[in-house]
Amino acid sequence: MASPDLRPVRIDALLLAGGRVFDPRLRLDETADLLIGRGKIQKIGKNLSRGFRGKRIDCAGWILVPGFVDMHVHLREPGREDEETIETGAYAAAAGGFTEIVCMPNTQPVIDDRSRVEFIRERSQGLPVSVHPVAAVTKGLKGEELTEMGDCAEAGAVGFSDDGRPVEKAAMLRRAFEYAGMFNRPILSHCEDTSLSEGGAMHEGYASTLLGLKGIPSISESVAVARDLMIAEFTAGQLHVAHVSTAASVRLIREAKTRGVRVTAETCPHYLVLTDDAVRGYDPNVKMNPPLRSEADREALWEGLKDGTLDAVATDHAPHSSEEKDSEFDAAPFGILGLETAVGLMFTHGVHRKRMTLRELVLKMAVNPRKILSLRDARIREGGEANLTLLQPDLAWTVDREAFRSKSRNTPFHGWALKGRSMGIVHNGQLVLNP
Repeated sequence: MASPDLRPVRIDALLLAGGRVFDPRLRLDETADLLIGRGKIQKIGKNLSRGFRGKRIDCAGWILVPGFVDMHVHLREPGREDEETIETGAYAAAAGGFTEIVCMPNTQPVIDDRSRVEFIRERSQGLPVSVHPVAAVTKGLKGEELTEMGDCAEAGAVGFSDDGRPVEKAAMLRRAFEYAGMFNRPILSHCEDTSLSEGGAMHEGYASTLLGLKGIPSISESVAVARDLMIAEFTAGQLHVAHVSTAASVRLIREAKTRGVRVTAETCPHYLVLTDDAVRGYDPNVKMNPPLRSEADREALWEGLKDGTLDAVATDHAPHSSEEKDSEFDAAPFGILGLETAVGLMFTHGVHRKRMTLRELVLKMAVNPRKILSLRDARIREGGEANLTLLQPDLAWTVDREAFRSKSRNTPFHGWALKGRSMGIVHNGQLVLNP
């Protein structure tokens, strides 16, 4: 069942009236009505309300854009349904403005064979948000034996990752690129040298010294990025670098792109708006892997988004139970929620502060993730599928974790005042509106 205050409505006839319709690929930017019927955009034009009989929504002040995609989400099902399920994660995504999400395989058991990929797809049928599974690179995430990549790809896996840990053996990663390339799937790499990061709880720097916490040096990420780039270049494999957090990683990816390496990369809103100074209160809700970095790293990430080095913004949504997260900082698990705050953070700290344009936001959160993962396109055009995110860019609101649709509450943004929010989505023939 859906969250009781976030009910999807099946739509035979829907009119989104008077919104700003924006699709940068089509050079579409105009105030218009969108007439939607049976999951398709029937007409885009003016004054379509005349004679219309169906559900009408006044979208004055809203922006209607191609549906946002979060290409890095942890749903915890199977195995930890107390923290999140496929259904609750999907409704958290809908509330946050995402029409499609991509779930990582580090569940219990691991998504590492055809049957488990099919399980994700079957469990997500009928939801207003599409859920695309990523299969593991190695069986059980153990780094010892490759999964049956062909079977997983055929079952619907959109990529391969051992996210949560790196593929430690270079020879194993080389083979993974070679096999994944046969099925036109990327390797989504968690870049970490665990010999450098082991035992660390936060970024290694002045703050970690002051707080007496063991640090995770920035080179634990960038050394692994350099290795993975070299292997991708050697194999002509398709590499996607997950959750980039350091300036050195941005520089390495930028240089690799100039050489023609097939690499894309993402960062996350928390690395763009927080630094390791946020750890000074020992709040476990600011503990994530990779950790929050320095101000210089944060600035480099914004620059990487601006110049195209970083292709996407993803959340790395990682639910944890209160019992696990509410502990001493050292003992708490890594990870925070992201689905329901990402749009607000990116508008408040990106668009409204002129660090990115609306066009860049749509490219990073709707267009590029689909390109990277070869997902079905979502253009706003007559006859096309209605796959839309409905934005209110000037809406002021306050983050309240108790109102989250996620099962978990581990966010560092509780109480933050934000400007800009998703009002809902249209996808899979369904309308979901935020109350």
